Amino acid sequence: MDTILVTGGAGFIGCNFVRFALRRTQSRVVVFDKLTYAGSLLNLHDVERHPRCAFVRGDIGDRAAVKAALDRYRPAAIVHFAAETHVDRSIEGPRNFLDANVIGTFELLEAALWYYRGLGAARESFRFLHVSTDEVYGSLEQGAFNENSSYAPNSPYAASKAAADHFVRAYNRTFGLPALITNCSNNYGYYQYPEKLVPVIVLNAAAGRNLPIYGDGLNVRDWLFVEDHCAALIAVLRRGEPGRSYNIGGGNERTNLQMVEALCAALEEQMPAARNPALRARGATDYLALRVFVPDRPGHDRRYATDIARMRREIGWRPLCPFDEGVRRTVRWYLEHTQWCRAMLAARSQPA
Repeated sequence: MDTILVTGGAGFIGCNFVRFALRRTQSRVVVFDKLTYAGSLLNLHDVERHPRCAFVRGDIGDRAAVKAALDRYRPAAIVHFAAETHVDRSIEGPRNFLDANVIGTFELLEAALWYYRGLGAARESFRFLHVSTDEVYGSLEQGAFNENSSYAPNSPYAASKAAADHFVRAYNRTFGLPALITNCSNNYGYYQYPEKLVPVIVLNAAAGRNLPIYGDGLNVRDWLFVEDHCAALIAVLRRGEPGRSYNIGGGNERTNLQMVEALCAALEEQMPAARNPALRARGATDYLALRVFVPDRPGHDRRYATDIARMRREIGWRPLCPFDEGVRRTVRWYLEHTQWCRAMLAARSQPA
């Protein structure tokens, strides 16, 4: 049985990947996570006792801790999610993003290279998969990002991920580490910390609170259901070529306004506004009436779109979940897991 070490496996995409890998492979999955505000054991409540799942609390910036985990569990692959990811937070405090995303990735690469060089015959099958974002390419006017698009990050978050991408590429080209990079579009789905657009809109609407929308709401994103993303990552691990990068997108370009409308429509199906006392208390008859436009954030990229031709051609992957179905499933999950949402937000307010 092979082992996958998943950094940041207690975060949003990471915990979904852990579940997906346990369901769809026979691998042992080792979660290596620092447990920050958005990474929590609450995200692993149903799998942390799984016989093929292990958890190590550690910081990727602590090279000795990473080496100890690698030496103990002897993984055949490292899948690297661990990162600070919220653009707004990167504007408020860029230093945390430099420390976690750039220096943390560097320390992880150093530990991975040390481990790789000592693998012997197992070196041939070892893989280091760095999970990144399409935000490294900057704002797009026409067409779609492909793997040859120039990097032009505009937020401190995007800049930190771009720097991490370049370090991963350098460790492949200079030192021979069998590394791959994936750049994904905006994910939505289960266990996303309630600060991002999708959970904020669902939870605020259900509670009769305002639905804040930046600027004019016409910024465009390509939305990818998180389980489709997880399937893509497994496919890249199995069939990807070290040294190459792969763009992963959902093919669902929507303005923020359109995304809010889709979420409100799904909410109306499952919790009709006419029967929601929180809306009646606001004097509102539908969820869209709660929309409010707030000042745009600095450096807000206008449009992203992702070309997945390489994923289709070389990896044999394409997204399977239709957008409307993914939105319905996501809204249903948040409505059924309000206790999780409250617990995550309460944990954030507690002293470390």
